[in-house]
Amino acid sequence: MDAAQTRTCMAAILITINLSRSQKDTNVAIRTYQGMTPQLGAGVFVDSSAVVLGDVQLGDDCSVWPLAVIRGDMHHIRIGARSSVQDGSVLHITHAGPFNPDGYPLLIGDEVTIGHKVTLHGCTLGNRILVGMGSIVMDGAVVEDEVVIGAGSLVPPGKRLTSGHLYVGSPARQARPLTDKERAYFAYSAANYVKLAALHLSEGFDR
Repeated sequence: MDAAQTRTCMAAILITINLSRSQKDTNVAIRTYQGMTPQLGAGVFVDSSAVVLGDVQLGDDCSVWPLAVIRGDMHHIRIGARSSVQDGSVLHITHAGPFNPDGYPLLIGDEVTIGHKVTLHGCTLGNRILVGMGSIVMDGAVVEDEVVIGAGSLVPPGKRLTSGHLYVGSPARQARPLTDKERAYFAYSAANYVKLAALHLSEGFDR
């Protein structure tokens, strides 16, 4: 087989693969795993480069941005309404096993803004929370309502962050109470991402 024939053969193989993918799933960002398919509420935007997999529920008007991963493969993930998962973030669970018999799901409330490249692993977040860019929240941690986690912070396993405060550092420590302006930002940020997601949906960036 000469070079021209090889190129023709490879092109035919690629066309076959692409046709197979398109017939199997029109949106490869949303993936069924072990019979569990992610459930999306009304107005949800998932960028075509993101991955949402398995036992995942996204509330109304959620948004999942480029290269984010939400992987509900060994436990469930629940995300409330008007929450956003920004670029490059990784959301996963803690599986059940000999060191943790029940594992931990990942639970996120309403109007939570998850900044770029955040890792959330088997933790619980309440409502109206801002998780700053590059932060990590570990297994079994609980973040109460109306908390700001500063960029680059680490919330250790099992730690509880109490409502109404800013936390910073590694490990995260309580820095000060939130101001009224900071509390008002939660709803503003959520509404802003709902509007932005609607624009992206209109452009077809979920396909």
